[in-house]
Amino acid sequence: MSDTTPRIRTLSFLTPGNYPDDDPYSGLEDTLRLFEYGESLGFDGAWIRQRHLEHGVGSAAVFLAAAGQRTSRIQLGTAVIPIGYESPFRLAEDLSLADVLSRGRLQAGFSAGTPPHADLLGGLVFDGDWRTYDLSYGRIARLIENLRGDYLGDADTVIHSPGNTQRPRLQPHNPGLIDRLWYGGASTRSVRWAGENGLNLLTGNIVFGEHSDDFTTTQSSLIGEYRGLVDPARPARVAVGRVIVPFDSADRATRERYRQYAESRRERTLGPQGPRRVLFAPDLVGPAEEIIDRLRADPVLAQTSELRLELPYEFHRADYEQILHDTVELIAPALGRRTATGTEHETGEVAAPA
Repeated sequence: MSDTTPRIRTLSFLTPGNYPDDDPYSGLEDTLRLFEYGESLGFDGAWIRQRHLEHGVGSAAVFLAAAGQRTSRIQLGTAVIPIGYESPFRLAEDLSLADVLSRGRLQAGFSAGTPPHADLLGGLVFDGDWRTYDLSYGRIARLIENLRGDYLGDADTVIHSPGNTQRPRLQPHNPGLIDRLWYGGASTRSVRWAGENGLNLLTGNIVFGEHSDDFTTTQSSLIGEYRGLVDPARPARVAVGRVIVPFDSADRATRERYRQYAESRRERTLGPQGPRRVLFAPDLVGPAEEIIDRLRADPVLAQTSELRLELPYEFHRADYEQILHDTVELIAPALGRRTATGTEHETGEVAAPA
């Protein structure tokens, strides 16, 4: 491989956690099984979106606590929790508990600002006018401080519970989680905040074109901005997300459905969208060999060793499993990712579909 060819060391996937409105259990169970399947294939991480008022996971911490009991190795991520709807203390408790139950596998990602559906949901979350509350980065900063586990009150403050007297602080006390916090950054301001505050950086297939109409130019600039500000003593991580849908082992009807999905989203990738100049990365849909060529030509992936598959909304579990299987078997080895046997494949040859 050349120095500019992506070398993927950490391979994860992000799923929306869909379920039918009239049968949420079946969809959530399918998503838990997808986490198990991803672990069996050798994925390093499985991430869930947090979505409110939709048929998706409304509490990532609760879902990942369940996923932690169904898996043993794979990292468990949130991408992302809108901090505007969360209490910095209560969420810190939930995340810390889920992390302890998973034995330190949680990767918690956040976003700041006014969250989706605020006009409908804000009044139900807050006692008072939600527009007067701080929904910005400060809310994440307070969550981080809570995770540090500083004692509450003064040196003489204690609390009493049956069989125990102790100084009060957030429980369970789990300071290691701080190094596994992420921010979903799509703008210069957001990546600067993440770097200055020592969070890892999630950057996906959406950025804001503040200074360029080109997606990869903008995303590369954001990563450079982040790395220029993060403390060099901290092993900060950058994970890049792409919608990747190989169809080598899919049947003919499924391949056509995948093509139609990609075509329905192509127009949005042709230029900046809306007043905030949103830029979208093209979806990578097709045979593995073609996807490998496009990933190798992606200058952003050459800047990181962590790739996250962003699985499409509203696909079925069988679709997701086929996509994960083909990615691990056909695409990842060509990008230098170590296999279960510890070897690397750098020839770029694509194996025949299973």
